Amino acid sequence: MDHHTVAAVSISGSCLDVLGSLYLAYDLLGGQHGPLRLLTRAVTYSVVFGVGYGLGLGLFFGVASGSSSGITIAIELNRAARGKEHLSWFWEGVISTIRGIAFAAGLYRTTGFRYAAAFGLCIIVGQIVAYAQNFRPSMDYAPSRTPRITRHLAWRAVARTIGYITAALLCSALVQHIDHPWVLALRVGLVTGVVTAIGTWLLPFIEYFSDHVPGRIMGAFGIGLIFIGFSLQSLQYWLVVLDVPVR
Repeated sequence: MDHHTVAAVSISGSCLDVLGSLYLAYDLLGGQHGPLRLLTRAVTYSVVFGVGYGLGLGLFFGVASGSSSGITIAIELNRAARGKEHLSWFWEGVISTIRGIAFAAGLYRTTGFRYAAAFGLCIIVGQIVAYAQNFRPSMDYAPSRTPRITRHLAWRAVARTIGYITAALLCSALVQHIDHPWVLALRVGLVTGVVTAIGTWLLPFIEYFSDHVPGRIMGAFGIGLIFIGFSLQSLQYWLVVLDVPVR
């Protein structure tokens, strides 16, 4: 096993321990109206997008793009849940930049710097244009006990699929060192589109859950996170005990 992987697993375990402690302190942090409402959204959306991106485009891409998408989407939807207007154009530009950089970082290890940088720039511009056309995560916002998707949100997933395929092909034409550019473009576009559709479908349920989850469930969830975090942190020691070689 690679020592970088061991370190990443241990760090992930520490992060889960911190999150679990916060969930256990749900009531102390203000309950339903405290910061954990935002944290719940950030963690949930990061997991949904991270798992989807990770399965389709690799673990590193899933971590980078999933966390950036999850956190930024949570910030926007938390404002919508509190009845506030959407962010200013400046902050929407900042969010677009964060997502573009994360996507570029996720692709860098497999496509190289030039392709990743070009793709990230395309994503930033595309996101800003989408915000200008009122395509944002809070569109058709309506928490619900069951997942659902509207026609506008379904169209957003389709448009994102087409946009990402086009961006990937443009970057391949610019860089001209990518093998099988159509395969890469279809993979990036279809994975992004499918993950967007699933996340959009689950969004009403996640929003309802974030605002109505009982404190006891929060505490139980926190205990679960702490247990998982402890297990991940202890991996490095089990490798030593079992004499598993680490490169």
